[in-house]
Amino acid sequence: MQNTVAKVAVVGSGISGSVCAATLARNGISVILFDSARGPGGRMSQRRERSEDGRELLFDHGAPYFTVTNPDVLSVVTEWESRGLVAEWKSNFGSFDCFTNKFVNTEHQERESKKYVGVPGMNSICKALCHEPGVDSKFNMGIGKFEWLEHENLWSLIGLDGQHLGHFKGVVASDKNIASPRFTAITGQPPPLDLSLAPELVKLHDIPIYPCFALMLGFNEPLSLVPANGLSFTNSKVLSRAHCESSKPGRSSTSERWVLHSTTEYAKDVIAQSGLEKPSKETLSKVGNEMLQEFLGTGLTIPQPFFMKARRWGSAFPATSIAKEEKCVWSEKKKLAICGDFCLSPNVEGAILSGLAAASKLKGLIGTL
Repeated sequence: MQNTVAKVAVVGSGISGSVCAATLARNGISVILFDSARGPGGRMSQRRERSEDGRELLFDHGAPYFTVTNPDVLSVVTEWESRGLVAEWKSNFGSFDCFTNKFVNTEHQERESKKYVGVPGMNSICKALCHEPGVDSKFNMGIGKFEWLEHENLWSLIGLDGQHLGHFKGVVASDKNIASPRFTAITGQPPPLDLSLAPELVKLHDIPIYPCFALMLGFNEPLSLVPANGLSFTNSKVLSRAHCESSKPGRSSTSERWVLHSTTEYAKDVIAQSGLEKPSKETLSKVGNEMLQEFLGTGLTIPQPFFMKARRWGSAFPATSIAKEEKCVWSEKKKLAICGDFCLSPNVEGAILSGLAAASKLKGLIGTL
């Protein structure tokens, strides 16, 4: 990269970072967005898989949908809806009790909050935001170090490969592990952000998280005996929820696709045995088989899937909220904002609100940037 001073760097292209980057850009602040992944999404990611017979299969393996109660978020989502980026998922939702082996509350729940999905995938929202005018997105580019240049009053970002990525007048980070020992456990490198750089950052030290495993399934026929397209499970040690991916608006219906999520307790047990490193094929195969057997244990006639693949969602849900009132962690002196679902609430709406809050802090300094 050229050694020019861009105004703000946003690290992380999940929904919080993407919302923040697009909001800043719309307010005249130039943004460079960095993410170590191949594309945007975070908890809104979509997986593109291929079956043995060559069929392409798309799965929202993270958040299956999101709801909105905050008027500020509703305003944002309404605008996304007008652009065709989101749609309401109108379907049957319910619960299955694994103790009684019975489905309960499997009705069209019109009285509940609307359930929104990205169209044609959950990551469609982040994709659009990351490519808004004024946002320069750079993927496959992880950050190895955030360096504060005291005399220049600037941030210097260094890539995981040691490459200098530029100087920035403000920085936004949306990764809960950016200053955590968990980063070292996973990558073998020290955390990119030194907590001693600002007193406000102490809240970031080792934020507890709840892990999860996701199982992606493809079936040749509809699961017609399952009376709902979105299910939560009670009294199961293995499964927490399941949703029919192919029933969402804007999705291909050439095959029936489901995503199952494990319970936190099950995921913790697996990780305790296999470690924080990338899980082996054997571990994922064992996890997939155990989750599938629990799903088949509903007692209904569910055929064997033609496609099955498990993935670990290691930092699925933060177990605490570190900035409920402020909605983001903010160091005015360093022009550094930390945003994400771990700041406010562990869901998409919380992540959006935190991203808006971080953008608001930096927008307030637009005259000094």
